[in-house]
Amino acid sequence: MPTATAPAPTKPAESIDARAKQAREALDAHVRDIIAWHFSPDTGCPFWLDKQKEWKIDVRKEVGSYSDLKKIPHFEDDWLRGGPVRRWLPRGLEGRGMYIFETGGSTGVPKSRLQIDDWKIDYENFSKTLNDKTFPKGADWLMLGPSGPRRLRLAIEHLAQHRGGISFGIDLDPRWVIKLIKRGEINEANLYKNHAIDQSLTILRANPNIKCMFATPKLLEALCEKIDLVKYGITGIFCGGTELTPQFHRFCREELVPGVDFIPTYGNTLMGLATHKPFDPVDNYEVIYYAPQPRAVTEVVNPDNVEENVPYGKIGRVMLTTLTKETFIPRFMERDQAIRRPPCEPYPWDGTGNVQPFQQLGVSVVEGVY
Repeated sequence: MPTATAPAPTKPAESIDARAKQAREALDAHVRDIIAWHFSPDTGCPFWLDKQKEWKIDVRKEVGSYSDLKKIPHFEDDWLRGGPVRRWLPRGLEGRGMYIFETGGSTGVPKSRLQIDDWKIDYENFSKTLNDKTFPKGADWLMLGPSGPRRLRLAIEHLAQHRGGISFGIDLDPRWVIKLIKRGEINEANLYKNHAIDQSLTILRANPNIKCMFATPKLLEALCEKIDLVKYGITGIFCGGTELTPQFHRFCREELVPGVDFIPTYGNTLMGLATHKPFDPVDNYEVIYYAPQPRAVTEVVNPDNVEENVPYGKIGRVMLTTLTKETFIPRFMERDQAIRRPPCEPYPWDGTGNVQPFQQLGVSVVEGVY
């Protein structure tokens, strides 16, 4: 089977450095547009307009580039917990149909993100990176991941529809699994996992046009213990979750689903979806992700001085900035750590490698079925 290919650069003759400079200039211009939108009385949302008054500055005058975002405070974790969620709706988007998506709640009260089209745009952009031979247009999908108030379920559904297919999903509540694990009811958690796998088997056996799928690492492994996905016609797998380590990546390619186009991804409700560096054996199965800049930017920073990026090849904490007309999240300290990686040929900006939960966070994170 052919492996996934990343989109070719517009001007392949240009050096990475030249393209990185162009990308940074485009990012600065995008920041100016987003700041003008969110802090204008005509188009901004109540939350940011109130913050501007609290800070006693005109953000539109102070922030003229990405680096200028340091002039305003870091986004705080608790700002997205609880309601009222309409305080996040920009006045310029009033009257549009809205969705509310929640995080998993693995570190406490779930965070919420109000969205209109962002989730569709993110996955339409991601669709452009997929290989049409292994993720064929018109093929159906299996969504082996969380249901409920998650962006991911609707996003996979939209991705399948965007590519001319149908998405078949299962019922899966990861919050229930987290509760079971916290109570030490591991057997019950495994029974629930088996319930998810049984649903998937029923779907696959009844729908031979399913060629593509999304799965979390734990659920993919559990499904592969039951059946050979290649024999069931699966040609492309899009996989994401905190358990996607280099060891699991290698296990998938060499033993679990050899011959299937395996696409590792990193994303969450607040950022959207990052794409991976095209597979290269030189990377020793490390999964290296690149945020969908300029719509979102990730940096790997020194945990003891978050205004400073760590050197390439060193581990630091992931800092996220989301920059869309629907959502502005400046310099949010994620609960993840990663290795800072340099730009690569398709993506002329910094990447994050070997993403995993931040070890110094000091809170218990239960990942459940991920």
